[in-house]
Amino acid sequence: MQLALSMATFALAASISPGPVNIVALNAGARYGLSASLAHVSGATVGFILLLLVCGLGLHEVLTLYPGLTRTIQWAGVLFLLYLAWRLAADNGQLGDTHRPPSFMGGALMQWLNPKAWLASVAGMGAFAADGDRGHLWLFASIYFVVCFVSIGCWAWIGSRVRGHLQRPAGVRLFNRILALSLVGCAAYLVTG
Repeated sequence: MQLALSMATFALAASISPGPVNIVALNAGARYGLSASLAHVSGATVGFILLLLVCGLGLHEVLTLYPGLTRTIQWAGVLFLLYLAWRLAADNGQLGDTHRPPSFMGGALMQWLNPKAWLASVAGMGAFAADGDRGHLWLFASIYFVVCFVSIGCWAWIGSRVRGHLQRPAGVRLFNRILALSLVGCAAYLVTG
């Protein structure tokens, strides 16, 4: 029981803290509402769990052998964050425009390009399944699935609550630019950290 509680606490701390996936969920909730955001939330959850399982099944050993690959993944993530920030900053703020909400596949792919997700996967596997115990791996993945979905879903829900305050394009543009700066901050932290 104590192991499961420790796993859940780790998952909550890693999942609910601000990061690129949560910022996109917040924006999707504000722009499209909670229901339309659930595809992103679900995709990000499934994408993260797949990453967690792949790390638990040995990918972290490959990354240890080839540290240059880790750096490549980190820079791909930074470039992806900057691309997302640019898209948010350039958005026209029209709520009724033709943009579609983030998709399931977009959410899943985003986790694989998210340096925070990589760090959480490798650290979590190191803390809870480093001994190779497959039972611990599956328990951790199961707990993480629920916690991750609820955590990202909370960000989308918060976005849906502020939606009523964003009826004017100028307000949406300001909101998007604040989120874009947050993504740039995440990218800068990854480069200097």
